[in-house]
Amino acid sequence: MALIWDVVGAIRQCSRSACRQSAVATLTYVYAESTAVLGPLATYAEPHAYDLCSQHAESLTVPRGWEVLRLAMPTTPQEPGPDDLLALANAVREAASATTETPARHSHPQMEPPAGTEGTRRGHLRILREPS
Repeated sequence: MALIWDVVGAIRQCSRSACRQSAVATLTYVYAESTAVLGPLATYAEPHAYDLCSQHAESLTVPRGWEVLRLAMPTTPQEPGPDDLLALANAVREAASATTETPARHSHPQMEPPAGTEGTRRGHLRILREPS
């Protein structure tokens, strides 16, 4: 069985519309300090961060008065290491050993109508007539 690394570390695309390139950097904003921070691709996709391809990361511009803080980018993509493989193996092992336990259904004794009343039973419902 062959492992496909693209599935394990799902490739994220550039957040810019109509761009289908792979993301290599993550852009976040610090609004209080009027700063845009551009750094290496984050481990996880965050809802308030933007993943950018190399072209869009290099041509990034910010509003007037803002500062761009560019963090050091790795020169080569990071290869999966032994820790990544071990984490993957543990996750697969855990998922395989997890049993889908459904909570036990509590059985309730069948309810009986009050003594001295007549009723018609339809399925699991009972129509009780008012005493006249």
